[in-house]
Amino acid sequence: MLARAAVRTTALATAAYVGLRLLQRRRAIDLPGRSVLITGGSRGLGLLLAREFARRGCRVAVCARSEPELEAARRDLAARGAEVFATVCDVSDRDRVQDMVDRVSDRFGRIDILVNNAGIIQVGPMATMTWEDYEQALAVTFWGSVNCTLAVLPQMRVRREGRIVNITSIGAKIAIPHLLPYSAAKFALRGFSEGARAELAKDGIVVTTIVPGLMRTGSPVNALFKGRQAREFTWFSLGDALPFTSMSAERAARRIVEATRRGEAEVTLGWQARLVGLAHDLMPGATAELLGLVNRLLPGADGRGRDAVPGMELASMLSPSPLTALMNRAARDYNQFGGEGHPAPEHARKVGLVH
Repeated sequence: MLARAAVRTTALATAAYVGLRLLQRRRAIDLPGRSVLITGGSRGLGLLLAREFARRGCRVAVCARSEPELEAARRDLAARGAEVFATVCDVSDRDRVQDMVDRVSDRFGRIDILVNNAGIIQVGPMATMTWEDYEQALAVTFWGSVNCTLAVLPQMRVRREGRIVNITSIGAKIAIPHLLPYSAAKFALRGFSEGARAELAKDGIVVTTIVPGLMRTGSPVNALFKGRQAREFTWFSLGDALPFTSMSAERAARRIVEATRRGEAEVTLGWQARLVGLAHDLMPGATAELLGLVNRLLPGADGRGRDAVPGMELASMLSPSPLTALMNRAARDYNQFGGEGHPAPEHARKVGLVH
């Protein structure tokens, strides 16, 4: 009887696997000639996604708030042979988002793929975070994604085809200490993304949720730090730089583009993120206790003010240093300091972040 049960279970599992693979194959699309809009596309992961989509034959539109950064990104992409359109837009502004979507649609004829990547990172103890910090994180990361999604949906519904990719975070599954506004916004985005996939499937629109762990994008130089700012910058930049705590951002971009092509539901990037997510699912109580211990090891507020300072204006004995060499290189290679006219501070040059 046990043997028959084992055979039956194996047969059911095999059938489910084959069925899933067939469904994925049916959902897969060809990328050459598609038009892609990437928010927060001027630097970091957004820029890498633009490069990868362009390499796969797509026409690429990128938006961000900084015109110098956008111009640097446009030149970068054009030099790689991409057909690129760069436009300034604050995605938290609903009217400006609609205007941007209209301009991109006029330029390319349509938007086949939307990648909601724009976000903001604030690092520091809960005691240093203000109402405005939570509002800003939600405005850009969550509402920005909602604004862009609702703006592109009408044309996708008419065609009964489209792809929407939402870049969340392992911080959307586990609330990491000293990243509360960020985690709150990412949790909200992940819920919206999962619900949108279920509701939009009937319209022929496929929504993919991406859950990255730490990636070597160089993002700490543009994150905002509060409390004991230099110490906060140190632990965050070390996590972003070390190979055993973070993954290659270029590899992450390739995996995200492939997940978009296949129409996958959710992809967690990095063995670290998968391991932490599994531990949380299996032992939520123990994970919460462990995170409480981690919080005790992080810098305390110590009565410091609530002023936010970007990482490129900070330094300590450990960051920048040889330990953060991979993060420093990523920051330079992925346009984290922006283009000509962007106010990269002299401090960043003095401490070796830029040359």
